[in-house]
Amino acid sequence: MGWWRIGTDTLAASRFTFSPLAETVASLKTLHAGVRTHPGERAWLDRHLPAYRQRLAAEPLDALLVRAAIGPTWNADFLTPTPPGDRERSFEEEVEAVLATEPAAAVDQLAVAVGGPVPEPLRSARDLPERLAGVLGWVWRETVLPDWARRRRILQADVTARTARLSRDGWAAALDELCPGKTRWLGDGRLQVNTRHYPSRSVEAGRLLLVPVTARTGWVSWEGTERSAIVYPCTGVLADAAGPAVPEALGTLLGPARAGVLVRLGTPLSTSQLVALTGQGLGSVGRHLKVLLDAGLVRRGRAGRSVLYEWTEAGAVLVRAPKR
Repeated sequence: MGWWRIGTDTLAASRFTFSPLAETVASLKTLHAGVRTHPGERAWLDRHLPAYRQRLAAEPLDALLVRAAIGPTWNADFLTPTPPGDRERSFEEEVEAVLATEPAAAVDQLAVAVGGPVPEPLRSARDLPERLAGVLGWVWRETVLPDWARRRRILQADVTARTARLSRDGWAAALDELCPGKTRWLGDGRLQVNTRHYPSRSVEAGRLLLVPVTARTGWVSWEGTERSAIVYPCTGVLADAAGPAVPEALGTLLGPARAGVLVRLGTPLSTSQLVALTGQGLGSVGRHLKVLLDAGLVRRGRAGRSVLYEWTEAGAVLVRAPKR
């Protein structure tokens, strides 16, 4: 397994951050795989996959580059630069890191990604960073940017929930849940970051960045000893734009709108996040939450300046009650 030794200073300096480029790379990987993991992603692929394939068919070298850069066990480093982490950047600012890659370095990184010789058309190309930035730019403009405001709200909801878990249960619990089955706190300052047999590395200095994306994918990256990043898939219930299904009996009992609020609270959320995720008005969500609080189905608590709502045990039992 691949693991990092995380220093206490690194943990103290770590932070969650958003990255339009990481979201675009995750979307590219989803288009490349063409695999639908939930209904919202299925609808997104149905809209964009034909145009993506048409785009690559028109540029065979770009298609070859994408196949090489998204390796079976490792991404080419210039595809997944580590976010700066000091502030949220625009896509255009972040993609400059791709464009700044030397062509020879890009070929070397592709060799690592493919695990062997780089195909000749790529070895002799002198514009690989520009080509990859062009593909990423297309994915950003055509498939991510039109929906970025909603995606960012979903990512914010995930970060808020994880920050609440961090405040309540500490770093070990928060890091354990980033990528279930992949990330795991091993104790003694050691964090498993994936299940690959990679050499361990020390992250006892610099900053650790935790970067959510809405696609069901993730990766790690680093920029020397200054910054390391774990890109992880946000909570599944948030990533699915359609939202969790409301059981028919629960909808009959509470009303579809109120039940729609309740089923989302398996992950702690604020009122504004519920407004963004359900599409209901602020007043309506507030009224539903008051009824659910009075009924003992949800509870509220603070995470920094945010007030978060989540299921009580009674609420969880009600949502998860088996169908008859």
